[in-house]
Parts: sequence; structure tokens; C-alpha cells
Amino acid sequence: MTKRQTLRALVAKKQGLVVPGSYDCVSAKLVERAGFHAVYMTGYGTSASRLGLPDMGFAGLTDMVEHARNIASAVSIPLIADADTGYGNALTVRRTVQMYEGAGVAALHLEDQSLPKRCGHLSGKQVVSLDEFAQKIRAAVEARSDPDLLIIARTDAIAVTGFDDALRRGEAAARAGADVLFIEAPTTEQEIETVTKTFDTPLLFNYAPGGRSPLLPFKRLRELGYAIIILPVDTLFIATRAMQEFLAGVKADDDVRRFADRYIPFSEFNELIGVTGQMALGERYQS
Repeated sequence: MTKRQTLRALVAKKQGLVVPGSYDCVSAKLVERAGFHAVYMTGYGTSASRLGLPDMGFAGLTDMVEHARNIASAVSIPLIADADTGYGNALTVRRTVQMYEGAGVAALHLEDQSLPKRCGHLSGKQVVSLDEFAQKIRAAVEARSDPDLLIIARTDAIAVTGFDDALRRGEAAARAGADVLFIEAPTTEQEIETVTKTFDTPLLFNYAPGGRSPLLPFKRLRELGYAIIILPVDTLFIATRAMQEFLAGVKADDDVRRFADRYIPFSEFNELIGVTGQMALGERYQS
């Protein structure tokens, strides 16, 4: 099967597929090496790692598509990618889907925030009308050329217009053809459960550390019927803490030797990024 067919089959099982986030190609490769069946490209992590800026609309379509293309090419597992608001109206959404599809993603999610958008677990969000959101999802579905490309509809309405409106928006997105629904940032376990009782469409849960949603055990989310559990920024936060501690220690000690056991071996890192394979391939072209 293709990557998209593989992901579609996994999602259809509704068995809580855990999908760690990646913020670059190395982190994506590590997700694959650890044995996960899919990887997620975080918009928050993309903006932070590529631009050093918050997830507030600074990373545009070109930034995101280029990053998605590189990550999709770096791994052999399916990539789920953040496509923010689609970067404009319904016509722009069509182009966004076409560009993401061309970049090789297996799935993408589109949200109903109005510009300037921001991370779903930050305050101050605004959303477009329900009708506009539904039309953007319809445009996305109609724009794909591969029917196995998953269109994930994300609504941020809970924090803006309330939980009931978020459910209505999910229903409208499902009618518009969304393959997966992403009801962002439920604030209680009861809301998390109610989402699963409302929809037959596969559901995505955003397992965001420090966010607005209670982080239930994966087992519980599977029992409730969530199809996908994304870990959007965990690798970024873990890596940042490790680098922060290393740099602080080096500055304090004026030495790196006490960190010797924290380094990945040079040979292992080279293997991860494919040095041996590329050198062997290069020998084919030497005279």
C-alpha cells in the first residue's frame, strides 16, 4: 500500500494511533526508528525551529510546504501535517491542499481560526463562521487528486464560541466530506467523552503538554474510540530541555566532558542520516 493508504487503514481502525510530532527531519527519523507507524509535522514546532517565532501565523504556506516536503522525503512512514487555516479563503485552501499533496503528505488538517491565527492552546483566538469553515473543508476535499489523502477538519471554537458550537462545526465539516474530525482543546474529561459520543467520523485528540485539555491515559482515549492521538511538541520540548541543560553545564564548567554519556555516537548519528548509504551510492559515480 501507499503511505496514504496505510494511514487511512490505520485510522479506520479507531484504535488510538499514537503519532509523535517532529520539528525537523532528524526528529522525524527518530520517530520512525522508534517504531511508530506515522509522524506528525507540528506547526508550532515548525515556526519555532525554522523561524524562532511563536505559532501566530508567521510561518506561511511556502515555509510549511517546504518543511513538509523535506520531512515526508526523510521517512518511509506516513506524515500528518499541520496546514493551519489553509492560508486564506476556500480558493486558497484548494491550492494549499494541492501543494501539500505534491509535497507527499498523507494527511493534513485545516482549522477554522481567522487570521492572525495562533496555537490552539493559547488565548485570544477568533474563528470564521461555521458556513465559511464548512466551505473551506468542502474545497479541500474537492481539491485533492488522491482520494486516499486524509482531510482533517479542526475546529478551535470551544475557547471562542463554546463547546456546543464546536460540535456543530464538527458536524458541518463531516457533511462537507472531512475524513477525520479534530475538536481542539476540550477542557474536561466529560467534553472529551461527549465528542466521541457525538461523531461516527474518526477523531483526532491533541495530546498537548501544558495545554487546556486533561491528558488522559492513552488506554482511556482508545477505549473512548479516538482514532489518532498526536503528541505535537513533545520531541521539541524534550530536546530543548536537554540542550538547555547541556549548554548551561558547559558554560558553568568551561568543559564538556561530564556530558560524555549524553552524546549519541558519531557513527550512530551518521547511520541515522544515511551517511554510509550515500557514500556507497557516490562510489557508483566515481571514475
